[in-house]
Amino acid sequence: MNIFVIWLVMVIAWNFGYPQASPAADVIVAVILALFNIVLKKYLKF
Repeated sequence: MNIFVIWLVMVIAWNFGYPQASPAADVIVAVILALFNIVLKKYLKF
């Protein structure tokens, strides 16, 4: 599975789970999730 797809699913889940979040929070969470995916990529050898 492509690491981008994992990140995209998590961002979509965040946006639907917290629709009242500010745009700044959306950007911060997207960056955090991207960093999390980098860690996943390192340990899972995608």
